[in-house]
Amino acid sequence: MPMPRNAPSLAIDIFCRVIDNYGDIGVCWRLARLLAHEHGCAVRLWVDDLASFAKLCPELDVYAVSQMQQGVAVILMGSDSIKSIENKSTLTPLKLDVVVEAFACKLPDAYIAAMAECDEPPVWINLEYLSAEDWVAGCHKLPSPHPRLPLTKYFFFPGFTPQTGGLLIEPELLARRDVFQHDATAQEIFWRSLGLTMPAADTLKVSLFAYENAALTSLFDAWANGTQAVLCLVPEGRIVPQVQAYFAGRADYQKGSLRVQILPFVAQSDYDTLLWACDVNFVRGEDSCVRAQWAGKPFVWQIYPQHDDVHQLKLQALLDLYGVGLSEDARAVMQSLWLAWNGQAVALNWANLTVHHPELLAHAERWSQHLAQNSLSVNLLDFCAEIGTIRAFKN
Repeated sequence: MPMPRNAPSLAIDIFCRVIDNYGDIGVCWRLARLLAHEHGCAVRLWVDDLASFAKLCPELDVYAVSQMQQGVAVILMGSDSIKSIENKSTLTPLKLDVVVEAFACKLPDAYIAAMAECDEPPVWINLEYLSAEDWVAGCHKLPSPHPRLPLTKYFFFPGFTPQTGGLLIEPELLARRDVFQHDATAQEIFWRSLGLTMPAADTLKVSLFAYENAALTSLFDAWANGTQAVLCLVPEGRIVPQVQAYFAGRADYQKGSLRVQILPFVAQSDYDTLLWACDVNFVRGEDSCVRAQWAGKPFVWQIYPQHDDVHQLKLQALLDLYGVGLSEDARAVMQSLWLAWNGQAVALNWANLTVHHPELLAHAERWSQHLAQNSLSVNLLDFCAEIGTIRAFKN
């Protein structure tokens, strides 16, 4: 993947309004740290929900209006912060270079007005949701002039092809993954950190991070009634009440060949290790979907449901793209499992995935290497330089 640029420090504001508990803030927090740590930017992350944020960053002070966390200035969006914008004391001292409006979260009016009054207004980026649909490439980087002010907002689409903005990835992430997956001692330390012993080699290890899902009972039944031992690790989240109901109050969460372990909500870096340690990963939303692809393991994506089932088009678009290079049978296995897990009228056949797991594993590794050549943070900074409005890049 491209290495971080050697560029003067840029001042960047990222705005995030938390809608889906952890998905939006997960992406924004990862982007903020990448820009600060790998590109030397001065980053401020504006968030309206510190309680959800604290699940990803446990050291966060949920009562602080402003604070530094891991090299990023975190600001709570509220009345006090808006007043400081109106006084221009928040915007002008940093001489902002870039403003990222994540997922069309709508910047405060006072902030937009302050941007327009700058001698050199910052580059205004609308970071869109991730999609593999064909139309994304045609909309990537399109300008949107403000109807009244001398400002232009640019749409920036993450994606899976070179015609899009790429995905968030840290330098050397795949190398660190490979070291862990070949280091038995590191793996033993990881399992002990979860209060578990190293699973036997023939145990299927599965991570399950999910929204509520009607297909859970069928999935658990397939594992419980199968011949292979399955250890299912469930990070704290919305699926946990269903897991508890399945075991009908039993404290050991074991049935037949299945054992389930509920995990505390983990920090982002720890979640990567969990994905690396498992054989199959069930993920939800955007950020965990991308991390599952960096893990280089077969994965099943539960997409966030949208009105009129438009999310099913996004699901199929990624399935079509991800399936290129798989045999017809392996591609059909992934198709049926993804669709069944996302509420379509398809039988959930886990046994077929087990049969094709070696091919799916090799494919997942190749896919991660392919995607790693297209870094979103690098592309974002390159685009801002390309449009020629960042002071730090001018000769």
